Amino acid sequence: MKKNIITYIYASIILIVLPLIFLRFTETRYDYDKQYKEKFTAHTFALSVDIPEKLEFAGENVPLDFYYVRESLDRELLVNTYWHSNTLLLLKRAGRFFPLIEPILKKNGIPDDFKYLALIESGLMNVVSPSNAAGLWQFLDKTGQQFGLEVTDQVDERYHYSKSTEAACRYLNDAYKKYRNWTLSAASYNAGQGRISKETEKQKTNNYYDLYLNQETSRYIYRVLALKLIYENPADYGFYLRKKDIYPPVPTKSIKVDTTITDLVKFALDYEVPYKVLKEFNPWLRTDQLKVAPGKNYTIELPETSWLKYSKLQDKIEDGNSIFNYKDSTFGQKNNSREKSE
Repeated sequence: MKKNIITYIYASIILIVLPLIFLRFTETRYDYDKQYKEKFTAHTFALSVDIPEKLEFAGENVPLDFYYVRESLDRELLVNTYWHSNTLLLLKRAGRFFPLIEPILKKNGIPDDFKYLALIESGLMNVVSPSNAAGLWQFLDKTGQQFGLEVTDQVDERYHYSKSTEAACRYLNDAYKKYRNWTLSAASYNAGQGRISKETEKQKTNNYYDLYLNQETSRYIYRVLALKLIYENPADYGFYLRKKDIYPPVPTKSIKVDTTITDLVKFALDYEVPYKVLKEFNPWLRTDQLKVAPGKNYTIELPETSWLKYSKLQDKIEDGNSIFNYKDSTFGQKNNSREKSE
């Protein structure tokens, strides 16, 4: 009898305690999930981007009062604002390559906004597209040759930073003569002049924003505009870069070559730089040697060994000398311009 009473007591305790334990576990789990959701929403949120009231490309008005123009720009701004790693890298590389591109555009009468074409064409890298377009400006081999670039197995000037920029200027000036419109000229850089001419004639309009085009070309100008807005106003889109975060230009010396170089590795070492550095500053050299025909010459760019030190480049920046001169610490020539004007 006593044993039965003890068993009864144990069973009663279990029946009382087990639900309490289960309830406590459930409450703990609920509290944990609630805290998790609160932390998630506090640290992970997305805001719609700001669309400016007015915007121009190369001095030409962007008709933002049309819903399809505004929404197309909104798409590219959202993509590039929230693709943080890619956009940060683009802004960093711009510090190195824009000082090279900008004076060439100016010399050739091309509006400064066209530097953003190189930014979206290649990400300022010497990449090769699925269609075999190559270099910062993504020239096909025949198009590159048409606009003055040498393209051979050993020398491919589509990868030459300054010469490919000169060729891009020749293309754009040629397009502008045809369209008398910089926006259409920029679109033709993506689609080709033949396609743009065909569509403007077919659709009875010479306004890029009213043209029905393939998806890539339809997005092209808006991608340019999105990067322009972010570059000029980075803080408005959540990007904060210090001067030391930007990839600075590296000063180089020009070496004129008028005889064949049979070993570029040795050539680089003779100038006290690794072969890797020679190839980085002269990606147009496609093999480890350079054959030079009689009467012809090339210019190879190499940095002094001391300029390979990042600390020295940073010292140059902090000294305020002419590697580059940003107006504030967060990057961009027109950073926070709208905020200051309000």
